[in-house]
Amino acid sequence: MGGGHGSVGTEQGDSLGAEWDSHRPAVFGAAYRLLGSVADAEDVTQDVWLRAARADLRDVGDLRAWLVTVAARRSYDILRSARVRRESYVGPWLPEPLLTGPDASQPVLVDESVSSAMLLIMEELSPPERVAFVLHDVFGLEFGKIAEVLDVSVPGARQLASRARRRVAKAKESMPQASKAERERVLEVFRAAYEAGDLAGLVRLLHPDAVFVTDGGGNVSAARKPIYGGERVAEVMVRVGRQWRPDRIDFAEVGGELALVFHREGRVHCVDTLQITDGLITAYRRVVNPDKLVRL
Repeated sequence: MGGGHGSVGTEQGDSLGAEWDSHRPAVFGAAYRLLGSVADAEDVTQDVWLRAARADLRDVGDLRAWLVTVAARRSYDILRSARVRRESYVGPWLPEPLLTGPDASQPVLVDESVSSAMLLIMEELSPPERVAFVLHDVFGLEFGKIAEVLDVSVPGARQLASRARRRVAKAKESMPQASKAERERVLEVFRAAYEAGDLAGLVRLLHPDAVFVTDGGGNVSAARKPIYGGERVAEVMVRVGRQWRPDRIDFAEVGGELALVFHREGRVHCVDTLQITDGLITAYRRVVNPDKLVRL
């Protein structure tokens, strides 16, 4: 989706269009961090553009903050209804993969808060906590604006962000991030072992307590519960690899981290993100739901 401002055709729209391209990544980035869905974030971004093009922005001192606040308010509405949809989701839910490398189709402000691991941590927050955390800790918005979005007092908004920050920090302590070099090394070795069907090689790379999570959304064949244990995970990977051999396995930057993209029959078959600690894979997350791959 482009800027979208050509269709409005008003003086306000033309004026906004001059600045929109520079602020659009922040709008999309806020929505994606809050929703974990590229499709929903694109819809929110379009809604924000239309709202901005129709608004009188002459008295807006900080346009970026205004746009991000509008995106957060719309995302908050979706986030609350998404809780109901998640309950009926078939199997484990994982964030929709977002390409963030130099060839990404969707520009975004990249940091650890768009990684699959971080988005899953934020899934454990309540919607108000998530909004407060993203707006304050990621985008630096003042608590007065956050309070307006959440319809709470300023002290209440501050408390929500503080509580979310503590919960995020505690979760991050339990899963330290691998360096870029270590991640690249592990993924290189893993890809070679996977392509060779090397069960022993995969077992050596997987932590004994590793977990394998697959998001098929009920649209394709996929495990509907997480699989635990390094040896068990390796066995499943070898068996699945024999059932459908990929045409190729590429490296790609997804959510700011190196990931694996499996191609089969001329299309993206799945996107795999890995949690790596001390050189071992502790969590392996595979998105195979075709609805979450159509934008790759």
